[in-house]
Amino acid sequence: MGENLIPFKKHVFVCTGEACTRNGSAAVKARMTDELKNRGLLRKKNVPGDFMCTECSSVGFCDIGPAVLVYPDGVWYAHVKPEDVPEIIDSHLLGGVVVERLVRNRVPAQG
Repeated sequence: MGENLIPFKKHVFVCTGEACTRNGSAAVKARMTDELKNRGLLRKKNVPGDFMCTECSSVGFCDIGPAVLVYPDGVWYAHVKPEDVPEIIDSHLLGGVVVERLVRNRVPAQG
């Protein structure tokens, strides 16, 4: 397997579009990255890890920011706060149980 093809389980996108940024998405992204890194779970470049975390310009729902999308599960979390991040990691990413109180939409990947 090529060095840039290290497998991972899920990809977390944190919206850093204008509306989400105004509502604190930078702090959510920082907490997600820090939590995953501190637990040895963050996949970054050539460093193996179970989860990637990437900022993106929009996940399509500007009124729900900060918004977080977990792929391939197709779960959009709304109004995420930094203090919600450990619960998302423990419950959803590690435990496979979606944090229902934060869910705005679901569109799972096909296949």
